[in-house]
Amino acid sequence: MAFVFPPHFHAALPVAGGTDFFPVRRVYCVGRNYADHAREMGALAQAEGREPPFFFMKPGDTVVSGEGEISVAYPPLTRNLHHEIELVVALGSGGANVAVDQAKSLIFGYAVGLDLTRRDIQALAKEKGHPWDMGKGFDQSAVAGIIQPAARVGHPASGRIWLTVNGEIRQDGDLSAMSWKVADIIANLSTMVRLEAGDLIYTGTPAGVGPLLPGDVLEAGVAGVGTLRARIV
Repeated sequence: MAFVFPPHFHAALPVAGGTDFFPVRRVYCVGRNYADHAREMGALAQAEGREPPFFFMKPGDTVVSGEGEISVAYPPLTRNLHHEIELVVALGSGGANVAVDQAKSLIFGYAVGLDLTRRDIQALAKEKGHPWDMGKGFDQSAVAGIIQPAARVGHPASGRIWLTVNGEIRQDGDLSAMSWKVADIIANLSTMVRLEAGDLIYTGTPAGVGPLLPGDVLEAGVAGVGTLRARIV
C-alpha cells in the first residue's frame, strides 16, 4: 500500500515491566462521574441522582505521555485551562453490547491521566448549546502516565485519587465515589459504539478542578496504579 504522504505519528503509552508500548486508537471520556464534581460544576440534578453516563471524545493524537516529567504546552485561545485527574482504562480487546460481568475481560490495564480542559471555551459552548470539542479535544489535552497491566495490579475499585499543583493539594478523592463503575462504563459505552483494542477511557474526576498557568508543576496519582508528573510550558 502506498500513501500520498507519510502516515501521521501513532500515539502510544509505555507499559510497566517491559519495553512494549500500548498503541492508542480512540479516547473516550465520561462526564460528571463523581457527584462532588457535578455539584462544583453546577450540575445539581446529576449530583442528586444517578443518570445514565454521558461521553465525549478526544482525538487519539491528543494523548501525550512519558516515563519522566511530561511537558504539556499551554494551549492557545484560553485564559482558563483546568486540570482534571482521572483513572484511565486501557482496553486490550473490544466488542459491542458487552455485558457488565464480561466488561473487565476487555481491560489490558490502567493508568493515571489528566483530562485538560479549556474551561472558558467549554463554558461558552455549553451556553450556546454547541459541542465541547474545542474545549476538550485540543492538542496535548489527554495526558497519561505508564500503563499498569491488570494482570499485575488487578482492577482497582477504591483508593485515593489525588492531584497537586506546585505542591498544593487541589483534588483528593476516592475511586469508590464514582457514580458509574468501570465495568458499567464499558458496558454502557459498548452499546453506542464498538470498542476495540487500543481504546482509552477516562473515567471522570473528583471535585477540586481548577486553573493552571505556564510553569505550574502537577503531580497526580491513583492508589494501586501509580503517579505522574507534568509541567505546563
